[in-house]
Amino acid sequence: MKIFVTGASGWIGSAIVSELRGAGHEVVGLARSDASAQRLQTAGAAVYRGDLDDPEGLARAASNSDGVIHMAFQHEVAFAGDFPAAAAADRRAVEAMGNALANSNRPLVLASGTAGLTPGRPTTENDGLMPSDETRANPAALRQATALLALSLRGMGVRSSVLRLPPTVHGDGDNGFIFTLVGIARKQGVAGYVGDGENRWPAVHRSDAARLARLAVESAPAGSVIHAVGEEGVPFRSIAEAMGKGLGIPASSIAPAGAAEHFGYLASFVALDIPASSAITRELLGWQPTGPRLIEDLTQSHYYKV
Repeated sequence: MKIFVTGASGWIGSAIVSELRGAGHEVVGLARSDASAQRLQTAGAAVYRGDLDDPEGLARAASNSDGVIHMAFQHEVAFAGDFPAAAAADRRAVEAMGNALANSNRPLVLASGTAGLTPGRPTTENDGLMPSDETRANPAALRQATALLALSLRGMGVRSSVLRLPPTVHGDGDNGFIFTLVGIARKQGVAGYVGDGENRWPAVHRSDAARLARLAVESAPAGSVIHAVGEEGVPFRSIAEAMGKGLGIPASSIAPAGAAEHFGYLASFVALDIPASSAITRELLGWQPTGPRLIEDLTQSHYYKV
């Protein structure tokens, strides 16, 4: 297959490119900079220059492919305080690529997230298919609405699926939440957790997430929700203790009132109990995670290099 991948030069996207290439697929990656284009060429992928603000260009690239894996999102815009603008660009991109694939039964895999859909109990693939009052009140509801749009494309003859990723996609080269938490712990001199730290985070190794993305574009049925969850819920206290050991600093409870001072903008997130299941995904696609588990990965030196 000839697969068009957005976000192809990113940390997870580049692993997907390698996974697809290893399975014999041809890859065309979206690149908005010379540096991204060079990384894609080095990985053996063809380059399509453009960005998410060019839906017509995205539609052309999708039309000329056998399927799409859409990993890109304007995170820099969202982190700058304009999440609605980033979500709107994402929605326009999905609409454009979906229309380009209409009536062809070609796949479109959209990256989304598991976090916050059913706080306090494991989120399953069957959750979040209808917007609730809780999700409507959350800014992330805008992105969830785009995921629902992607699933609806099956009615237009697109083999669409949504790949939900946990917040903890980990591994060598991680520049996401775990990497950020390690940096906070180093700066504060203590690896913190809120309260008793029994709140749970789901996790997956980067290599397992990439393999599942390939399986989804190859064979996920239209309208599928796929969970890239290797571990249902790792207690946050265990995560903090592993970081503390790796950094040679203590792990300690942070009172809820002091969380904002310790964790900064992640304060409201680190206390969430957001487990997620992948039982349906494993049965549907025969996916079994084989990469290191989160605590095992946190024993490796790559997380502690300055």
